[in-house]
Amino acid sequence: MHDRVECVETPDGDHLTLARMGRPAASVQQILILHGLEGTIGAKYAHGLLAQAQARGWTGTLMLFRSCDGQLNSAPRLYHSGETTDLDFIVRRLHAESPLSPLFICGVSLGGNVLLKWLGERSQATTMVTGAAAVSVPFDLARGSRYLELGFSRLYAAHFLQTLKTKALAKARQFPGRMDDHRIRAATTFWEFDDAATAPLHGFLDAADYYERSSSIHYLSGIQVPTLLFSAFDDPFVPPDVLRDAGRIAASNPSIVCDFSERGGHVGWVEGSLWPATYYMEARVVEFFAKVHQPHTKVL
Repeated sequence: MHDRVECVETPDGDHLTLARMGRPAASVQQILILHGLEGTIGAKYAHGLLAQAQARGWTGTLMLFRSCDGQLNSAPRLYHSGETTDLDFIVRRLHAESPLSPLFICGVSLGGNVLLKWLGERSQATTMVTGAAAVSVPFDLARGSRYLELGFSRLYAAHFLQTLKTKALAKARQFPGRMDDHRIRAATTFWEFDDAATAPLHGFLDAADYYERSSSIHYLSGIQVPTLLFSAFDDPFVPPDVLRDAGRIAASNPSIVCDFSERGGHVGWVEGSLWPATYYMEARVVEFFAKVHQPHTKVL
């Protein structure tokens, strides 16, 4: 769905890759998409969201987190659920590029956690962002990590750990002494991996410190941008009690709209037949953005 790929140099001398659709134009709505854990330029939900945006005449950008563009990035860091400086950098860049264009951001899974944390951290987000949506967000990283050690969810964890460990080991070779490669190889759960790799590489004391400081549930009350939280109670990544806790906190913030369905899975919500599949989430998010942008229209 994108028509070009841009490589952007970051302030620390590294790079970020953006997949762009359409050309910035004054007053034309644009959507920025943040993918989930180990997402790629081919993420189906990202292309679905861009297609929905294109159908409305909008432009769009998919931001690939560092190392998710097929290249090992050059800085002594990767990406993680609480890292918001790259998002801040790209939002400011897009706003400067087209300051009159309403900007909407959709974060999916890990990207949703990053988005909500950034929104809660920065009150000035209201000057750059018109609306936001966070889909299938883990909210509480510690409880989510433990949940992934149970039952069928362990298969998801094992799948992601393969590529995460490969990247971390490559980064350990790039910057010797930053991490213990033996502990990385031995990790069999997200908690063990984050304790061995994510925490030491990014300045956290341990996995527990990383989870506590990065969990978006702590930032919901500070969000001032109209924001949709869209999740399902049967999400295999997120304990149902975490969704209930997030919903209670969000209920006291008039900027947040919660839409938690009983079914939908993790970034699912398949409609009709499986081939070709259509996904309710993509239409729901873009519809929310359209209503936010229309004055005197009730946002649901």
